[in-house]
Amino acid sequence: MNKITEKLLEVISDWKGVFDGAFNIREDGQCVGRQSSPNIRIDPLAGGAGLEIHVSSQAQGETVYIPACVTKSDVNDLVYNDFYIGDGADVVIVAGCGVHNDGEGEARHNGIHRFFVGKGAHVLYKEKHIGMGDGSGARRIDPITDITLEEDAVMEMDTTQISGVDSTVRTTNANLAARAKLIIHERLMTNDQETAKTDFTVNMNGEDAGVDLISRSVAKDRSHQEYRSVIRGNTRCTGHSECDAILVGNGTVSAAPELFAGHIDAALIHEAAIGKIAGEQILKLQTLGLTEEEAEQKIIDGFLKG
Repeated sequence: MNKITEKLLEVISDWKGVFDGAFNIREDGQCVGRQSSPNIRIDPLAGGAGLEIHVSSQAQGETVYIPACVTKSDVNDLVYNDFYIGDGADVVIVAGCGVHNDGEGEARHNGIHRFFVGKGAHVLYKEKHIGMGDGSGARRIDPITDITLEEDAVMEMDTTQISGVDSTVRTTNANLAARAKLIIHERLMTNDQETAKTDFTVNMNGEDAGVDLISRSVAKDRSHQEYRSVIRGNTRCTGHSECDAILVGNGTVSAAPELFAGHIDAALIHEAAIGKIAGEQILKLQTLGLTEEEAEQKIIDGFLKG
């Protein structure tokens, strides 16, 4: 494992020189470290294109780390990871991605993750993306997440991308059985001429399923973002989609939340708000001794944490 990978791991997965429990570290398309634990087994996917992660029902409060790093240009890393979560398990999955590019060629990571979450299981999935390096080559991260939640399963997704990724397309598809819950919190910031597209599609097929999609984003400079969410309530269920965006400079945002109620007892709602930072907010902080730039950054930080 090279020094760039170690630096990226500190940012995306709180690396302190070692991971406790199960982990797999991917560097430039290759495995550079892997360990299973008594309740979490990590196996190579047939054909060597990714992993199968099996979480036993006995896993309670355990964490598995599946970070991926690209450390140079002219790398196009594609990986397939399948997660099988046993009935009643309780697990945290940390699957961040960092792309470092000091060259002229493109550096890209595309992770295709499939989750099969058993009855009554609980999953917290944490995914942080970041781009680094001084090269002129593009840094791209294009994650695809497919989720199947069985009865009474709960999955929370906490996804963050705060800097340095020139282009990203983030696609999430989910199917929920009875009483299953999906909660997604997305935090996103783009700068310069970066582009980011988010595409959520959730099908609630079981009675009393529920989904809560919350996206907070900041588009700065000349960057552009697109947000699209589709919630389909095919039975008695609840669904909520919220997209809040702040424009700074010449940033642009397109938001398109969509709802489909296929049942009389499907209760669905969406909210979308796009605007700039209010001048009075900045002035108030300036009276406390902050510069305009410091005040703007403090407001942005608080907004993304909210």
